[in-house]
Amino acid sequence: QISRTHVLAQSRPFPTTLSPTPPAMSFDLPALGYGYDALEPFVDTTTMTIHHTKHHATYINNVNNVLAGENGAPIKGMSLEAMQRSIASLPANIQTPIRNSGGGHYNHTMFWTLMAKPGSCNSAPHGDLKGAIDGNFGSVEAMQKEFNAAAAARFGSGWAWVCVGDDKKLFISSTPNQDNPLMAGIAEKPGTPILGLDVWEHAYYLKYQNRRPEYINAFWNVVNWDKVVENYDAAVKGGAPVMDVPLK
Repeated sequence: QISRTHVLAQSRPFPTTLSPTPPAMSFDLPALGYGYDALEPFVDTTTMTIHHTKHHATYINNVNNVLAGENGAPIKGMSLEAMQRSIASLPANIQTPIRNSGGGHYNHTMFWTLMAKPGSCNSAPHGDLKGAIDGNFGSVEAMQKEFNAAAAARFGSGWAWVCVGDDKKLFISSTPNQDNPLMAGIAEKPGTPILGLDVWEHAYYLKYQNRRPEYINAFWNVVNWDKVVENYDAAVKGGAPVMDVPLK
C-alpha cells in the first residue's frame, strides 16, 4: 500500500540546479599583434615586455578592482570607450581611479595597435588621411614636427596625439598622465584620437634615458600607418579608434 506521504513525495518536482550567477565583467590584457622584439632597434624588447605585461596589466587590474568593488555599479556594463567619454560625470569616489587606470588601459590598448614591425605595413600615410594631413598641416613632415614638439614639451608624464575634431579637421594635442582626448570636460581640447605616443618614462627610459626627443623621432619608424588610416576613416564617420578590448 502506497502511503499519502509517499505519493506527495513522488509528486514534488525534482530539485533543479541553478545556473551560477554570471561573473561581473572584467577586462583582460590584449595580445600584441607582434613579438616583443618586433620593434627593435627603435623600441627595445625589454621595455616592450615590461610595458605590456607589467604597466598595462596594472592599469587593467586597477579598473577591474573598481568594477568588482562596492562602488563599481556606475560603470558596470560600460565599454572602455564609454568610460573615457563619461569620466567627468562619474561619481567622485571612482572618478580618479577610472580616469587614471581606465585611461591607462584605453591608451595602451590603442598604442599597441599603432605600431608594427618595420616593413610589415605602409611606412607613410595614404588615402584620405594623406590628403587631410596635407590640407591641415601642409605636409607630413610639418605634421610630424608639430607632433614631436607637443610630445617633447609635455611636462612629466603624458601622451601626444593626432586627433579628429568635431569639424572633421585634424589637430595635435597632448594630455597629462593617462588622460586622452575622448575625456570631454577634462581634456583641454577634446576630439577623437587616431594616433598617440606614450611619453611616460617607462615607455623609453631603458633605451633612451633622458633623451625623449630621440625616442619621439624613433617612433616614426614603427608607426602602423594602415591602422592610423583605419582610425581616421572611422573618426570622420563619427566612430572611435578601431581596436579589440578583450573581456574575461
